[in-house]
Amino acid sequence: MASNMSFGEMLEMVDIMKRADYDVKKAKIMVKVVKSLHRNFGVRRSKDQLRKRWSDLKLREHEQYRKIRRVLQKSK
Repeated sequence: MASNMSFGEMLEMVDIMKRADYDVKKAKIMVKVVKSLHRNFGVRRSKDQLRKRWSDLKLREHEQYRKIRRVLQKSK
């Protein structure tokens, strides 16, 4: 059973997916996200779970997605 993603995990996922243009090159990028989350947070997430979370952020959780993007903009 998967646990809820922390804000830090979502931040990492969005950062990788936006930099790598996920919506165009899906397969290779998802492997990077899975490895990065495991390395940085010690969690294993399935590719399907991450795809769903990405979709939810973009389509349903607009405020959370905007918050993540603002944090990423400030860190650059």
